[in-house]
Amino acid sequence: MYRIGYGIDYHQLVEGRDFWLGGIKIPHTKGALGHSDADVLLHAICDAMLGAVNAGDIGTHFPDTDHAYKDIDSKILLKKSNEVLRQKGYEVVNIDSTVCLQLPKIKPHIALMQEAIASTLELDIDLISIKATTTEQLGFVGREEGIVAHANVLVRKTI
Repeated sequence: MYRIGYGIDYHQLVEGRDFWLGGIKIPHTKGALGHSDADVLLHAICDAMLGAVNAGDIGTHFPDTDHAYKDIDSKILLKKSNEVLRQKGYEVVNIDSTVCLQLPKIKPHIALMQEAIASTLELDIDLISIKATTTEQLGFVGREEGIVAHANVLVRKTI
């Protein structure tokens, strides 16, 4: 049995924060604002994984009211989401994602992001698709005020 999950996440971009995306730190003048490291891509993937098995969302499992998750590395949240998936008897088949941002350009960093995600989930790197698009300077993303990530995850029953 196969299931599909979809996740989306938004974060404001601000000066003075590190910019984490896809499990890696990318040099930029702004970073995403959030309770954790605010890695929108990993958060969208977590939501897609949890949604695929009807296990709630990232806020249910890792609430921003819990100090244990303050500034946490989102790769830890991704790993824990994968554990929930496995406890329900499923495994990830593949991930397809899109990041919407004006700057920085992430194409040079995609291979490292794929490696970080594949390593965290113990998957082949070829199963992790990461794409990026601008919003042609439209909206809060185009004004470089925020970032959005979308993710689809296909999972299959293992037991």
